[in-house]
Amino acid sequence: MVPRLLLRAWPRGPALALAAPCRPLSAGSGPGQYLQHSIVPTMHYQDSLPRLPIPKLEDTIRRYLSAQKPLLDDSQFRKTEQFCKSFENGIGKELHEQLVAQDKQNKHTSYISGQGFDRHLFAMRYLAAAKGIALPELYLDPAYGQINHNILSTSTLSSPAVNLGGFAPVVPDGFGIGYAVHDNWIGCNVSSYSGRDAQEFLHCVEKSLGDMFDALEGKSIKT
Repeated sequence: MVPRLLLRAWPRGPALALAAPCRPLSAGSGPGQYLQHSIVPTMHYQDSLPRLPIPKLEDTIRRYLSAQKPLLDDSQFRKTEQFCKSFENGIGKELHEQLVAQDKQNKHTSYISGQGFDRHLFAMRYLAAAKGIALPELYLDPAYGQINHNILSTSTLSSPAVNLGGFAPVVPDGFGIGYAVHDNWIGCNVSSYSGRDAQEFLHCVEKSLGDMFDALEGKSIKT
């Protein structure tokens, strides 16, 4: 069976387009053959993945400021930096300790953090709201709202039991992308509000995936 690319778009209502072009893998087993059929199912090792620890608060603040710096002018950045220091030395420390305590009580789940900062900050914001604590100034900073305006919102649930799924946009001018990666095909469903052209976005996704195939097969990429 050859791998295939399955793409669907939902700007609104029913699907407007369906494309499933086939793209066979290169045959052979030489050193240049990067695309191979796997004998191990895609999600085989999922249950054995270790739980990710909650990052240190100072590391999250540092990563957050590093992400904000290219987006703000000097005056805006200094103000955001002040909000962060106040949060880290004040209510943020208390919220972080409560979050760590909750994590220790729920060892059946994994706190997803990696090298990011957004889930950590979001978890503390949610915790503050649940405890009836006034929203810290960090979350009222316009820079926080700007960096959390996510044009692309993606999610996946790859399973042989799931035939179709989707993910909605989280902002009016955004795209929601539900994607799946299986052993012999990948695909995505794209949704948007009426002001966005999901069909055009889908063409860009298809072009990008085609470029990846070409690069992996040692072919020149068409511009």
